Amino acid sequence: MSTNQSTGVASKRAYLVAIAVILFFWQVAAWFLPDFLMPDVPAAFVRLWEEFNSPTFWEGLGNSMTRLGAGYGSAILLGTVVGLVGGTLDAVRSTLKAAIIILQSIPSIAWVPLFLILMGFGNLPIIVVVAIGAFFPTALSVMNATESVEKVHISAARVMGASRLQMLKRVYFPAVTPELITGAQLAFGNAWRALISAEMIVGFSAGLGKSLAYSGEIADMTGVMTNILVIAVLAAVIDQVILERIKHRLLRYQYL
Repeated sequence: MSTNQSTGVASKRAYLVAIAVILFFWQVAAWFLPDFLMPDVPAAFVRLWEEFNSPTFWEGLGNSMTRLGAGYGSAILLGTVVGLVGGTLDAVRSTLKAAIIILQSIPSIAWVPLFLILMGFGNLPIIVVVAIGAFFPTALSVMNATESVEKVHISAARVMGASRLQMLKRVYFPAVTPELITGAQLAFGNAWRALISAEMIVGFSAGLGKSLAYSGEIADMTGVMTNILVIAVLAAVIDQVILERIKHRLLRYQYL
């Protein structure tokens, strides 16, 4: 087993240990607080099993994953294009980077009222909020990576007569791919938080965020903790299983 493979195994083991520690402290808190304020861990797992057998749970999960996929995927694509173009055009680079830095300081959820007015209730405002959450870190990572591309590679491509499009495809994009993958993985956390927050506020149809908000509204603390557990574990699974696997496949030459 290579060093990087060992690191990956250790990382996953660390996640499992972290989950176990969190569950332990949750159970300790449940021993000292009334059931209606803090249900114990077994009660949450019983509710979770009931949810797994409910079509409503899977409908909500499917809706959330669809919104996440549409928003996150669009953000990665657009962020890559903007980052590459902005990083290679001296005329707009500084201004564009400053605009990205300013706009990414605004919490994604702050855009929800605006998009609700512009787009109405539906999937679109949630998808756009998710996309905003993931777009800025992706674009900034790609732009920074583009600026650090070796000058000798750029000069060699120009001497060989490469067009601007060929430069983007053959020189810049391969060079920024590692930073793009890292930026996309960081952007996922922003997109995930934006998704849950937007669903909690908009809450027009089934989703993980709406389920959490509804449990809070009716003071169902078992439901609240169960939803929080699902949201946290699912995020860890997506990040450490799906995104890490994609990362290793795209950058497999670094994990030999």
